Amino acid sequence: MATIDVADGSLTVHVTGLDRVLAFKSTITVPLTHVSDISRDVEAAGKLFHGLRLPGTSIPGVITAGSFLRSGEWTFWDVHDPDKAVLLHLNHEHFSQVVVGVDDPDATVQLVRAALAR
Repeated sequence: MATIDVADGSLTVHVTGLDRVLAFKSTITVPLTHVSDISRDVEAAGKLFHGLRLPGTSIPGVITAGSFLRSGEWTFWDVHDPDKAVLLHLNHEHFSQVVVGVDDPDATVQLVRAALAR
């Protein structure tokens, strides 16, 4: 599970609990100007193959966490339940997408979109 904060022109994804070990990462911070959109994509989050795992953990139906390379682009994952996943689209960053599970996906999407609109 993860939390997303927006402050001082930056967006920070905080990976929580044991997921920090499984994902090999505890935070990702990017300038808000590098976030092009946030969405909910339950179908993409529920797929079994996310790319080449380098490093990370993938137990289908349980957790996808870590860095994955697919079609030349890096994506960071931390998802247990695809229904709670949000997808951040990034520009000019190592990861082109960040897909994380959050407690309240709709509120998280609203928070980030409001920050992007400012």
